[in-house]
Amino acid sequence: MRKDERQKFILKEINLHNKVLCADLSIQLKVSDDTIRRDIIELAEMGKVVKVHGGAVGPSFVSPFSGQNEVYALESKKIIAEKALRLIKNNSTVLTEGGTTILELAKMIPKNMKATFFTISPQIAITLSEFDNIEVITIGGRLLKNANLHVGSGMINQLSEIKADLCLLGANAFSVEEGLTDLDWEVVQAKKALIRSAKKAVVVTISEKLNTIQTIKICDVNQVNYLITELDPNDPSLIKYQDTNLTLL
Repeated sequence: MRKDERQKFILKEINLHNKVLCADLSIQLKVSDDTIRRDIIELAEMGKVVKVHGGAVGPSFVSPFSGQNEVYALESKKIIAEKALRLIKNNSTVLTEGGTTILELAKMIPKNMKATFFTISPQIAITLSEFDNIEVITIGGRLLKNANLHVGSGMINQLSEIKADLCLLGANAFSVEEGLTDLDWEVVQAKKALIRSAKKAVVVTISEKLNTIQTIKICDVNQVNYLITELDPNDPSLIKYQDTNLTLL
């Protein structure tokens, strides 16, 4: 495979899954780890990725507030955010993580809505602070800089004292067979804690991330109440999900 083809593949994987690991890419592309590292360094020098230990993440994942960063599938994410907003009622309590889709939802909150949001994302908290009727409570911990999320035992302990109406979760990968999965251990623990602390779990994801699997399981599909994509719930590509207990929006 030519270098330009490898780099195009790397960028697509980052767009879909936010983060890639050199070890995984070398297996997928059947090249050495050193070749992948050189590709990532070159892409980082061009500003297309951010190099992190063991791999890379997308610029918009690290700094979604930056107007210079193009958000992948932005229009689809706006559709998803509009659908998710229907689940948030006045005076409800909502838990959120971070990510560009949830950030779009945070921007769309109606000015007259009253609700309480607990979030492990500093960026979501700052966005929600613009709304006078929204109470915003940040769940603190060590800042995982590559994902802009608070993680760690302190954050998990704080979440254990909360029982929210909903938790909103982005997806690195989601499938009927393995449920919600990710490749970062600390992110997985954070998402597990969010699910335990809410009556209902909502996964918001572009459809390209469906039927994909990462290395660490967060939860089975039957632990998720709602799956929201940009597609019509009756779309044929969602047939496997229609046969589960998920409510599709």
